[in-house]
Amino acid sequence: MATTNIEQSAPVNDIRICDKCKHMRVKSILPKLQKLSPGTEVKVACKSYCGPCSRFAFIFINGRYVTAPTEDEAIEKARKYVKT
Repeated sequence: MATTNIEQSAPVNDIRICDKCKHMRVKSILPKLQKLSPGTEVKVACKSYCGPCSRFAFIFINGRYVTAPTEDEAIEKARKYVKT
């Protein structure tokens, strides 16, 4: 009797942050985002979102820009957009 092996793939989240943002530090936010969505590659580069980026921490997650005064608050707001 043959058995089938169905693999479940990890949820695919598109998470991007800007390395030029003055309200976040890449070194501190990357581990937090990786904990939020294990297995997701967080893309780090300029997002051409300079207006809001100069005033807020922001995360681009699954097609949405999430902004907040601090990186921890941005992560909390982004939590509801993580695909599980």
